[in-house]
Amino acid sequence: MTEPSYLAAVRESYDTVAYDYAKLVKPPSELDPLSRSMLAAFAELVRASGRGPVADVGCGPGRVTAHLAGLGVSPFGIDVSPKMIELARNAYPDLRFSVGSMTALEVEDNTLGGILAFYSTHHTPPELLPTVFAEFRRTLAPGGHLLLVGHVGAGEHRRPAQAYGGHPVSFDSFRLPPDQLAQLLRQARFTVDAQLVQEPGEDRKWKIASFLAHKPTDTGLTS
Repeated sequence: MTEPSYLAAVRESYDTVAYDYAKLVKPPSELDPLSRSMLAAFAELVRASGRGPVADVGCGPGRVTAHLAGLGVSPFGIDVSPKMIELARNAYPDLRFSVGSMTALEVEDNTLGGILAFYSTHHTPPELLPTVFAEFRRTLAPGGHLLLVGHVGAGEHRRPAQAYGGHPVSFDSFRLPPDQLAQLLRQARFTVDAQLVQEPGEDRKWKIASFLAHKPTDTGLTS
C-alpha cells in the first residue's frame, strides 16, 4: 500500500520536536480526572474481555503505553516517528515499540483486545479517517475495544507554524465535530458505547472528546 503523502510531514515534524515534546507534555498521572477515568475504564474493559494485547497507536514517547501496562493490560506502542520510538524504547525497555502507520498497521486480522488512539488521529485528513478506522476494525478481535481521544471543534483545519519548544512544523491538524467522529466510527461498523465531551477550561484551550467503542461479535463479519 502506498503511504499517504501527509505522513511524511507528520513524521518529519515529530522527529524534529520529539525531545521537547517529551519534556513538555503532561504524564498520564497529571491528566484531568475524566481523562484518567476513560483510560481506566478502557483498560478494565480490555482486561474483562481477555481478547488480546492493546496497540497504543501514535504512542509518542511511550508514557501512555506504560500507563496502560500499569493498569493491567498488555500494551505495545506504534508511532510514525522513529525519534519518538527511540525515546519510548529508551524510557521503557521492557515494553515493545515499533515504527508504523495507523493507515496500514502491521498487525494480523482479529488479534487485538484493544486499540488506544490518544490524541493521535487529528493529523489525519478527514477523508482518510475511514481508512484508519477500517484498520482499527480489521485488527481488533470481535468484542475488542477502542478508545479514541482528541481535540474536537467545528471542522477547523490549521497548520501551526511552530510547536513544542518553538520548532517549525509542517503537519496539518483537524478538529472535527464530535458527532461527525461518532458517525465515522459507526460507518466503520463500530458500536459506540460512550461519548464524553469536555469543554475548554483552565487547563484546556480546546474541546476534547473521548469515544469508547467496540467491534461487534454478532455481525457474522470478522474483518
